[in-house]
Amino acid sequence: MDLSYTDEELAFRDEVRAFLDEKLPKEMAAKVAGRGELTREEMEKWHAILNEKGWLAPNWPEEYGGCAWNAVQKHIFEEECAFANAPRIVPFGLSMLAPVLMKFGSQEQRDHYLPRILNGDDWWCQGYSEPGAGSDLASLKTRAVRDGDHYIVNGQKTWTTMGQHADWIFCLVRTDTDVKQQEGISFLLIDMNTPGIEVRPIILLDGTHEVNEVWFTDVKVPVENLVGEENKGWTYAKYLLTHERTNIAGVGNSQAGLDAVKRMARAEIHNGRPLIENPQFAARMAQAEIDLMAMATTNLRIVSKAAVGQAPGVEASMLKVKGTVIRQEINDLARRAAGPYAMPFPSEAVEGDNDPIGPEYAGPVSAAYFNNRKLSIFGGSNEIQRGIIAKVTMGV
Repeated sequence: MDLSYTDEELAFRDEVRAFLDEKLPKEMAAKVAGRGELTREEMEKWHAILNEKGWLAPNWPEEYGGCAWNAVQKHIFEEECAFANAPRIVPFGLSMLAPVLMKFGSQEQRDHYLPRILNGDDWWCQGYSEPGAGSDLASLKTRAVRDGDHYIVNGQKTWTTMGQHADWIFCLVRTDTDVKQQEGISFLLIDMNTPGIEVRPIILLDGTHEVNEVWFTDVKVPVENLVGEENKGWTYAKYLLTHERTNIAGVGNSQAGLDAVKRMARAEIHNGRPLIENPQFAARMAQAEIDLMAMATTNLRIVSKAAVGQAPGVEASMLKVKGTVIRQEINDLARRAAGPYAMPFPSEAVEGDNDPIGPEYAGPVSAAYFNNRKLSIFGGSNEIQRGIIAKVTMGV
């Protein structure tokens, strides 16, 4: 198997690099590199830049305004964006809801929502997890009771990423309590401006406001906002999660992160020699790089299958587990390379004093390390994914 890029693929990589060099705002890239908290306006600006170029939706068919890139082009684009410190596109509308609407939504829903997702008219968030329904998502309690032309929704969602910015939320709700848990769930699209919705912030360990609680109290949702059939939402939820788990792997981010660790290891001195020459540290870096190369190949294979309409199955779980383990290992290597300079948090800085403590590259290390502990939990915890893999591949 030849893993080298063809001349056409190398030309595409050069095109992507030139585009990023010209169009990616330098102050935005610097903010991403320093793990600064991007505003909604900044994220929307990058969304609009990519949309104008026609590069916003590489996983969408051309008929809906997508790029129709092959797996290698998508891989190259994500890799170059990560190396350039481009903002990560908010995935909830583009990469998660859109595939569900394309496969299960009505024609009216596709015609209305897909162009608005592409143009940035609607910002979406995900209403899956609840305080008592995380990895065991089927035990969710948020209820939707049919009342004429509306559903009345009551309940709570948690860990809702970017919910403070969202215009809409796609939500799993229980519409039947007299059947097996998975058979009584429906998939609703809910306007976040509807009376009865309250968003409460959850401040993370690094001091950032990324996730939220969302409360629903007698929220009226039109029946036409139901995706597919009532009580079939579990099927749609699983389809969406295969796309989410593939995205969580973050091959490009891991490659950029490992590159940064190598630069740090060359700069840091340990016992009078560059850290990169330390046998133990070098061995850990080498193992992470080997694992990452293998995962990148697997990712290309899985994305290639998805491009021809084959939704990833157990492979998505494999990619999710390995991807998160590798990213967390790279975060740990960066933290160890920075040593004591990795200890301060941005939230602990003295007001009015913006001078970094130690090398500039050490500033974001702790925030990245602690924030990315979540990777092995969201999208379905790694323990649950290992159970799925064992069940499907070995029948246990």
